[in-house]
Amino acid sequence: MGDIKARGKEEDDDKAEVDIWNYVFGYVKMAVVKSAIELGIADAIDNHGSPMTLSELTTALGCEPSRLHRIMRFLVHYRIFEEEPTCQASIGFALTPLSRRLIRHGERSMAAFILLESSPVMLAPWHSLSARVLDGANSPFEAANGKDVWSYAETNPGHRKLIDDAMACNARVAVPAMIEGCPEVFDGLKSLVDVGGANGAALSMLIKAFPWIHGINFDLPHVVAVAPEVDGIEHVGGNMFECEVSDYNDRQSIERLQ
Repeated sequence: MGDIKARGKEEDDDKAEVDIWNYVFGYVKMAVVKSAIELGIADAIDNHGSPMTLSELTTALGCEPSRLHRIMRFLVHYRIFEEEPTCQASIGFALTPLSRRLIRHGERSMAAFILLESSPVMLAPWHSLSARVLDGANSPFEAANGKDVWSYAETNPGHRKLIDDAMACNARVAVPAMIEGCPEVFDGLKSLVDVGGANGAALSMLIKAFPWIHGINFDLPHVVAVAPEVDGIEHVGGNMFECEVSDYNDRQSIERLQ
């Protein structure tokens, strides 16, 4: 029995020796996938319409061949892309269901969400996580960036766009499933409020599918100020954490829902 326990402990130690390196370099997957999005690898292959050789991909992206090859080897290893023979009897890189999610303007793209969550602004709070545990006064985001996430977005248009694009790509995945899976939920509805609706992407899809619904996109004033105009959708500025609505028109819109 003692020998069995000793062997079990030795196996656990061997596994820990391997696992610890996954924690040491745990950030690498996200970094490489982010680079694939920024380089437009999935977009290039999708536009090409068939597997692309390294030479073709290098030319299309304007990359240095050996460095791109290292990136592609990593992505193939994790089955984000796959290798397939081309008509010239050479090896080409092809899309997989996973890499199709990296096409920036793909129907089920999650590229914008990955770019948001891998941005320095969103990664910095994770480095303050222990401070949050020790002192709950400020959120990790505030500790890292000096403001809460919404105040930061208000004064940083670039980050605000990352958020809006990420929310929109999430909506493009989730909302069609709602429409297809449970359309009866929307029967009889006259109006629908999306609280924190960003640029109105989710409401736009719902109103298109159920045109009898009047949509109200409620979000912070600086968010709805740049939201695109869509027939059937009314943009209302306010703060869901505050009960008072200062603008008369916004107050009238909300009162109609009561």
